[in-house]
Amino acid sequence: MTTTTTRHATEREARRVAEAAREAGWRKPSFAKELFLGRFRLDLVHPHPTVPEADSAEGEAFLEKLEAFLTENVDPEVIEREAQIPDEVVRGLMDLGAFGMKIDERYGGLGLSQVYYNRALMLVGSASPALAAMLSAHQSIGVPQPLKLFGTEEQKREFLPRCVKCVSAFLLTEPDVGSDPARLAASAVPSEDGKEYLLDGVKLWTTNGVVADLLVVMARVPESEGHKGGISAFVVDAASPGITVEHRNAFLGLRGIENGVTRFHQVRVPAANLIGAEGQGLKIALTTLNTGRLSLPAACVGAAKWSVRTARQWSGKRVQWGRPVGEHEAVASQLAFMAATSFGLEAMVDLASFMADEDRNDIRIEAALAKLYGSEMGWRVVDDLVQVRGGRGYETAESLRARGERPVPVEQALRDMRINRIFEGSSEIMRLLIAREAVDVHLAAAGDLVDPEAGARRKAAALVRAVGFYGRWLPTLVVGPGMVPTAYRAEFGRLGRHLRFVERRSRRLARSLFRAMARWQGRLEYRQVFLGRAVDIGAELFAMTAACVRAQMLAGTAEGKAAAALADAFCKQARLRVDELFRRMWENTDASDRTLAKDVLAGRYSWQEAGVLDLASASGLPWIAEVSPGPSTTADVHRTIP
Repeated sequence: MTTTTTRHATEREARRVAEAAREAGWRKPSFAKELFLGRFRLDLVHPHPTVPEADSAEGEAFLEKLEAFLTENVDPEVIEREAQIPDEVVRGLMDLGAFGMKIDERYGGLGLSQVYYNRALMLVGSASPALAAMLSAHQSIGVPQPLKLFGTEEQKREFLPRCVKCVSAFLLTEPDVGSDPARLAASAVPSEDGKEYLLDGVKLWTTNGVVADLLVVMARVPESEGHKGGISAFVVDAASPGITVEHRNAFLGLRGIENGVTRFHQVRVPAANLIGAEGQGLKIALTTLNTGRLSLPAACVGAAKWSVRTARQWSGKRVQWGRPVGEHEAVASQLAFMAATSFGLEAMVDLASFMADEDRNDIRIEAALAKLYGSEMGWRVVDDLVQVRGGRGYETAESLRARGERPVPVEQALRDMRINRIFEGSSEIMRLLIAREAVDVHLAAAGDLVDPEAGARRKAAALVRAVGFYGRWLPTLVVGPGMVPTAYRAEFGRLGRHLRFVERRSRRLARSLFRAMARWQGRLEYRQVFLGRAVDIGAELFAMTAACVRAQMLAGTAEGKAAAALADAFCKQARLRVDELFRRMWENTDASDRTLAKDVLAGRYSWQEAGVLDLASASGLPWIAEVSPGPSTTADVHRTIP
């Protein structure tokens, strides 16, 4: 088979491409950025932001209609069994306006706030995670969001009304390109008259791609006279000649999602469909994800809350050794973790969503932390639910129903939940992205000191900047107003001590990052496990703050005392995790683990693999699929929703 030309990129080029795609500068304040610098800016998140009454009324009204539709029309067992969302469900949601939740009213959408959009996804996810994934992929990263942020008025008028009544998809990943966009091979070659581009390439894991009517496609424009070139974003009509959906992928979970492999062969795309400018594709993608990522942790919150309810109902009814299992300490500990974590996750996602609507802060780090933390902790909550349910947690809902028991899809929830640690940036990549933003100020002040490409003049200028910055910043980590007890307790009661903990650990985190930069300098970027722990600490501190602020917002309501108790429990548990992460920053097996991994890759321990079978190797197929550069020879499995 002829293979498409693989685009190779050096490590330096890959980093340069990724760095160029970052949003440079900070035009607005950021609570999380300040947190990593040892500055606890509670004023940026407290009092808790609110939604205007008119927006709240519209949002609540839509949620009522959505709940009624889901209850009457969605059968999650059918979606799971047939691995497909029924067309009538998709069409019904379109008629309800669910595909236009984030689209402005002047283009035919509902214009919901980020808060109510997330709450709607949480509700849909409780009925069918696959259905929530379809709505999220369409609006959070599909055509509506990048056009909202970067599209021209003409593009918005042409495409957004269509998006209210159709499905869209986002196409970036390729068979040989995941988190390293420097190797992107799909091309968009300008025509001689400049009126269109010829699009060629293959895209993998195109969520919604099998049924989409409109696509956002990332492709590389070659540099030429009159063309800046670079990775660029295009709106592409899925009905264009030359587009073939070659395969519908099947997965561990989310069995109803329409995810496939899409080929483009000499597809003509009007030049007017270019979003932004040439070379802005990755920046558009990353900026879109700044708020787009919030839909994913919202789904994780929904799964966590569903898990708590299921565990509570089951643990109160299941009797063993004369008592409900929930009264036994081992299970009680799991219930406490699940309930507290569910509260903390919702507080974190809600706060970030309110901040997105308020648009007073730069939330790129907060949204990324919510995605990372929500997917990791949400997974732990659902995993605990499986354990609490025991054998019934491992048994399918269909099997439970067949033998006369309530069909609770716990094993499906675990399978559906697992992808969230990979979707829209794996946890490992998320930690690196967040770490890069967390040390941005340090790199701005002293980055040239450790940059091998920086000349003597740049290094001298960097030295002056570093002396000035660290001369002002370092003293604030050991002396000053933040080092004496504050009045948190007067306003937050027993939760005040947790905010004091966040304040102190924030400064400790900043000192640890400075120590790491001084120790490893330019090699710090290779200490990915260390940076991951730093990011995890920041996530815990952000979640603790959100939990306390949310509980304070609810003070005086019917749920006020219960909210304070949940926030207190969550913070107590989080404090233990934070201190353990700090300990492991400097007491760990990282060095020996790196050595062991190198030896494993070198085959030194291959003898230990004896005694097991590798039947997949008998297929003779490669690890990464080879793709032909020409037109498809496989059947087109694109499905149109009538």
